[in-house]
Amino acid sequence: MANLRVNKIAAVGVSTENTGSVFFDGTGDGLRSSPYDELTLGTGALTIECWFWRPNITDSWGVLVADNLYQTAGGWSLYTNTDDIRFYKGGAEIFQVTEVFSAQTWNHIAVQRNSSGSWSCYINGIDQGVSATDSVDFTDNRICIGTNNYSSGYPTQYNYKGYISNVRICKGHIVYTSNFAPPTKELELHKESVFLACYDGENVFAEKTGKIIAANGDRLSSPTPTATDSPIGITTFQPGLTRSVDATAGPTFQGGAGFVSQNWLTLPKGTTTQRSGGRGIYAGLRSSTASGGSGTKNMQFWHIPSGGIGQDFGDLVNANSEGMALSSATRGVFAGGFVSPAYINVIEYVTIAATGNAVDFGDLLASIRGAMPLANSTRGIFGGDNDGLTIDFITIATLGNAQDFGDFSSPASGKRERGASFASPTRGIFAGGKNAPSGVTNAIDYITISSLGDTTNFGDLLQQLDVPTGCSSSTRGVIAGGTTPTYQNTIQYITISTLGDAQDFGDLRETQSGQSGMTNSIRGVFDGGYAPNNPTATILPNIIDFVTIVSTGNSVDFGDIGLGRGYATCNNSASDSHGGLS
Repeated sequence: MANLRVNKIAAVGVSTENTGSVFFDGTGDGLRSSPYDELTLGTGALTIECWFWRPNITDSWGVLVADNLYQTAGGWSLYTNTDDIRFYKGGAEIFQVTEVFSAQTWNHIAVQRNSSGSWSCYINGIDQGVSATDSVDFTDNRICIGTNNYSSGYPTQYNYKGYISNVRICKGHIVYTSNFAPPTKELELHKESVFLACYDGENVFAEKTGKIIAANGDRLSSPTPTATDSPIGITTFQPGLTRSVDATAGPTFQGGAGFVSQNWLTLPKGTTTQRSGGRGIYAGLRSSTASGGSGTKNMQFWHIPSGGIGQDFGDLVNANSEGMALSSATRGVFAGGFVSPAYINVIEYVTIAATGNAVDFGDLLASIRGAMPLANSTRGIFGGDNDGLTIDFITIATLGNAQDFGDFSSPASGKRERGASFASPTRGIFAGGKNAPSGVTNAIDYITISSLGDTTNFGDLLQQLDVPTGCSSSTRGVIAGGTTPTYQNTIQYITISTLGDAQDFGDLRETQSGQSGMTNSIRGVFDGGYAPNNPTATILPNIIDFVTIVSTGNSVDFGDIGLGRGYATCNNSASDSHGGLS
């Protein structure tokens, strides 16, 4: 009879499930691979990483991952010892880091050696400052998990007690180059990956490169263990990592039937609110319409499908104006802007599903305002700035400084800033803005987000626009407002996957500029902004509009700014379901 794996039900198209872990009871039970030449790590770059959970901080030496050569030249071993991490070559210690993790919580560890022989160790994404350097030749071709191995069999010491998940070994490259947020997705194979195991709580012998793994101890090599066996897979205890499920087939029934559930049963995940999607965060307000006006730390949020009055989210690190925002489905990232008396290069972030204050992410390449931000699910882009044509990028799930992506190809010199920006999962769009030294532009440009390089011309807006705003579904981008230099109420749109000029969509309720755009890929919301023809313009109007992106027509009222009025200054809103994530 087939068994429906309830923990693996996922809605078609939503498609995630939990990863697993493997439990080791500390009595000498472990896992060991068969010999494979590619598991000989040699003298080059490498990354060894996993998640681990220990029941007691007082537990002494336990092997997380090792090769098969215990205390022998050419062997390596990664240990926990109380709350320390130790890494050995043969019988000699390469490095140790002390008091770096807690018991009864999941911890992520990554040990790396770069091509120059320098070692690094990251605990929960934080570089531990290891200074060791060597070029020792690691010669064994087997991997052990949970215990060391002698040629005569598994020893009775250095046996790990606790849970291990997602053991990945990459040969020939390092995965992490600066502080990062620990993964939230089950680890996947890189092209340099030679081993990835302990991710399937129902099959401890599963290994993503196809290598054969055997068990020692109570478990032996039985595929049907009892509850007291070790090592044993656990589906219900894992480090909070999710994995992808086939978006078309959906989940599967396990057992004798072995068919997919597409034509049988799929159930929605999450609450009704979560399924309708769309938290938007609006960060910082400029307290005057003058360029360089002082800002606030305020962040507020809305549920985009329902609108209403903004609610308090927390505070930015800096009282900022003219900053930029982008987001993945989980993180909102805020960067640059004006903090009196100068522009800044600070990048900070929040977790969108929570509330709370922003924390430090890293730095932009320069202190700027006016860049055009966009993102897909992995990479964030800041295009142009108040002083140049540079395009920066970050990897949103990590921490660290921005890197160079390329440049705007037009103008040939000067600067490009303050345009509208948005994305599909593959393509990033920049529309309008200042185009010094020639003035305001109607140009639309695009990049391929996953690559590096300069922009390519897409087409033209209906008119030259400074400080418009934009948002998108995965297929359509919408551009609203701006100045020509007279203030506009125009809304226009493009189809992102094509090339060509913008087309008329409808009108905003007010002629305005500088508003900020956020979206759940169904509604496009234009919040804040400066509307000089509004009777309350002297105190900065409380105007938030929305449109339905797939249609055309004029905007309608969305709600109110909840924490006082201010000038959004364009591009400082983030959301968890915008068009770059679809």
